[in-house]
Amino acid sequence: MILEQLRDAFPHPVGPLRILVVDDQPVNIRVLHQLFKDEFDVLMATDGEQAITLCKEQQPDIVLLDVVMPGISGHDVCRRLKADPDTRDIPVIFVTSQNQDGDEALGFDIGAVDFITKPINPVIVSARVRTHLVLKLQSDLLRSIAMMDGLTRIANRRKFDEELTISWRACLREGRPLSLVLLDLDCFKQFNDRYGHQQGDACLTAVAEALNRSVRRPLDLVARYGGEEFVCILPGTDSQGGLKCAEVMRAAVKALKIEHQDSAAGPFVSISLGVATQIPHADASPEALLAAADEQLYQAKRAGRDRVSAITLA
Repeated sequence: MILEQLRDAFPHPVGPLRILVVDDQPVNIRVLHQLFKDEFDVLMATDGEQAITLCKEQQPDIVLLDVVMPGISGHDVCRRLKADPDTRDIPVIFVTSQNQDGDEALGFDIGAVDFITKPINPVIVSARVRTHLVLKLQSDLLRSIAMMDGLTRIANRRKFDEELTISWRACLREGRPLSLVLLDLDCFKQFNDRYGHQQGDACLTAVAEALNRSVRRPLDLVARYGGEEFVCILPGTDSQGGLKCAEVMRAAVKALKIEHQDSAAGPFVSISLGVATQIPHADASPEALLAAADEQLYQAKRAGRDRVSAITLA
């Protein structure tokens, strides 16, 4: 019941909770799968490398990890998960036949949240897993709120900064392009002067919703950058795709038909957008890519507003 209430509290839908069971003995995996399969998505791995890959790709909500396995030990798996920003927040529970005080202390020292000895007691295992899932969801919820803009209910600047770093590293590793779209509302000061700040806030919220609807892929992110500025991260998107997405955003805002009698760009609220695209490399930086998008935004404004200006960096 508590788990359902926490999942419902998230600002965006939360899918089924995932448990990853890691053990080189199929009989142990079957026992834990049988215990949790009716309520959770249960992923299974029989060695450490497979477990690490699943954690990076599937992002389970908790890992039940054996210690003694061929190849990479459970301890080393835990160390590697905790050293990786993409997986360090996944709770790890060691499930092992090792039951000395020193074994348990080592498990906690390298980042595990709990330690369960074999043979397992299903009631105890279920209770402990549920407790740590509740704690994980509570932590995720607080983090989600901290990363959300209070007015528009989309990602805030802090979330953008974090995701830009993650997306840059992923595209650098995979040799894929990364596009950034930086935009702001045309003549927004004049809008606030004529219609008042309350209507200005309503306008920003409506624009944020329109921008958010314009992106489709899970890895794309729209965030409020500050004031009337917004930004969009498009991992794996080339210059043509970035320009197309920017035009979709521009059209989505114009389609709102929010009256703006004092705009120099037309009778309705509009946006100007700057797009910068680059395949990340060692001599480049996400900050330089953002600066290039900012320069393109001002090029769009100097050219008359309500338009897109784009550049591709080497």
